[in-house]
Amino acid sequence: MERTTNFSRIISGAMTWGSWGKKLSKNEMIDLMNHSLTCGLTTFDHADIYGSYSTESDFGKAFVDSGIKREDIQLLTKCGIQMTRGRDNRINHYQYDSDYIIWSAEESLKKLKADYLDFFLIHRPSPLMQPEEVAEAIQQLLHSGKIKQFGVSNFTPSQMTMLEKSIPILGNQVEFSLTHHDPMYDGTFDDCIANNRTAMAWSPLGLYFKEKNEQVNRIKEVMEPLMEKYDADESQLLLAWILKHPAKVHPVIGTTNKQRMQLAAMASTIEMEPQDWFALLVASQGHDVP
Repeated sequence: MERTTNFSRIISGAMTWGSWGKKLSKNEMIDLMNHSLTCGLTTFDHADIYGSYSTESDFGKAFVDSGIKREDIQLLTKCGIQMTRGRDNRINHYQYDSDYIIWSAEESLKKLKADYLDFFLIHRPSPLMQPEEVAEAIQQLLHSGKIKQFGVSNFTPSQMTMLEKSIPILGNQVEFSLTHHDPMYDGTFDDCIANNRTAMAWSPLGLYFKEKNEQVNRIKEVMEPLMEKYDADESQLLLAWILKHPAKVHPVIGTTNKQRMQLAAMASTIEMEPQDWFALLVASQGHDVP
């Protein structure tokens, strides 16, 4: 299993396209898919749970009618979270036995109207996860061509080591932003670089637009002159800061706003100078580097 790098530098996240967010109609989804491609965002991020297990299906119906060629896009999805919403479960939990993983992948393929997944991820680590069970399912899915690559989401380096004793892992999608930079220090991105894994960041804008606290205020102060220097808005600089990291992190953006999609795509052209990168980090942390 070899890592491919045909994913767009910025990934378009579909979590809010359906019932968990904008409740886009089929035609609106088609329009947004085409706009994403125009911006160069060819990779779409899903999970079976989005929209309480309904958004993959909504996306798939739109994709079939969009006229977009399957080879022109990349589809990522995740499995393993069992919710009480949308399924007959007594409690939210995780399930990673071999039969369930295969069933989940096949369900996602049916809903997305696709005959293969470019990347298939275990959504969250489970204390009951057995590496050999996961490996058995993934090997079957890879051998059948139903998935092209296997990865994980929200895994620590030690959990990666544990699972990789049975199956190679080609990517890890974790929370990462200027206001949440743990993966730079807890070994997550070191592991991605050392093992040539695709690093992805969910919630890449962090708390910047959500909270008004001391951390955000410090960042805003440093951000002001940089916006003029780089002729960029705040969201673009937040993405450019992520893109500067040597793990070659792919931010997963959640917006359905066309202009913001376009601006996000343009962030990949910003080459942030190291001292500006550190100025933002220092503002976020509230202290100088050691």
